[in-house]
Amino acid sequence: MVGSMPGEWWAFIVLGLCAGVVSGTLGLGAGVVVIPALVLLLEFEQKTAQGTALAVMVPMALVGALRYWRNPQVDLNGLVIALIVLGAIGGTLVGTELAARVPAGVLRKMFAVFLVLVAVRMFTASPTPPQARPEQATGHSAGAEAVPRGDRNDSAAPQ
Repeated sequence: MVGSMPGEWWAFIVLGLCAGVVSGTLGLGAGVVVIPALVLLLEFEQKTAQGTALAVMVPMALVGALRYWRNPQVDLNGLVIALIVLGAIGGTLVGTELAARVPAGVLRKMFAVFLVLVAVRMFTASPTPPQARPEQATGHSAGAEAVPRGDRNDSAAPQ
């Protein structure tokens, strides 16, 4: 099976390692690394690269999310996550339908423009402190008590 794979098999492992490091460190989806690498370096078609990146994201995102969930310095809100997932499922259905209808060359250009716009925005935006909310005063997010956080070490968290 490995012999029938396009490119060198080790390139896929290296790509996965790079995508995992970038995703875990910066919280980016695998598509930011995987899609350009598959298209530009391994000569995949745009739509095949996008589908591959989506398939790779699931296990990567689960591992990364669990690691962040167990980090006492990270305050994840289960309700916020559930609401974003709800919207993302609908958005994915619409987006994959659009991708099926748009020519691969146009998708590639759209992807590149999106990356540039996000990069410019991230580089030029000033971080703004979050507005004070009532739950910040107590140190608890809404519904945080109902969602187990795993092996959280509260003694290591700043008081």
